[in-house]
Amino acid sequence: MIGRLSGTLIAKQPPLLLLDVHGVGYEIEAPMSTFFKLPAIGEAVVLQTHLVVREDAHLLFGFATQTEKNLFREIIKISGIGPKLALAILSGIGVDDFWAAVRAAETGRLVKLPGIGKKTAERIVIELRDKAGAGGPGDLGMLNASGVTISASPIAEARAALESLGYKLPEAQKLTDAVHKEGMSTDQIIREALKRAIR
Repeated sequence: MIGRLSGTLIAKQPPLLLLDVHGVGYEIEAPMSTFFKLPAIGEAVVLQTHLVVREDAHLLFGFATQTEKNLFREIIKISGIGPKLALAILSGIGVDDFWAAVRAAETGRLVKLPGIGKKTAERIVIELRDKAGAGGPGDLGMLNASGVTISASPIAEARAALESLGYKLPEAQKLTDAVHKEGMSTDQIIREALKRAIR
C-alpha cells in the first residue's frame, strides 16, 4: 500500500494531479478540498494517499490531510459508494461539516452533495453514526509541506489511541471526557482513562 507521497507537483487538472517522486510520475485523483491547498506547479508537496486495486486498474487517491484520508476510507466501506463518489462527497463538504451532519442525522444536507440520493444519505448516517464523535475517527492532525506532523489536541490523540486499543469511539469519548483536565498531556489522559476503564 502506498500511504504517503512526497515530491514535486508537475500538473494539476481536477480531479487529477501529477506528482514527481524521484523521477517517477504518480497520477493521483484528489478532492477539491485538497486542490485548494496545493502549492504552485513546480513546488514540493506531501500527500496522504490511498491505493485502490481493481482488475483493470490501480487507482491512487491523494489528500492534503490525514483526516480527509480517514473520512474517504470510512465512506468507501459503505455499500454502494465507490472511490469516485467518495471524492465527490469530500469535494462538496468539509470533514467537520460532514461529521456534524452525520451526528445530527441531517440527511437533507447530505442529499445536496453530487450523486447522493435519499437512500444513500440514510445509509451514510446509519453506518457512520457510531463513528461521528469528535470530528470522526483518527483525527490525528495533518502534515505540513515538509511532512512534519501538526498534532491535534491531546484529547483527540488520546481518543484515537484508545480506539486503536479496541475501545469503541463512544466509550473512548466517555473515558477521555471524564478524566480530561486543562493542561494534561496525551499520555496522562490515556493513563487516567485506562485506570477509569478498569475500575
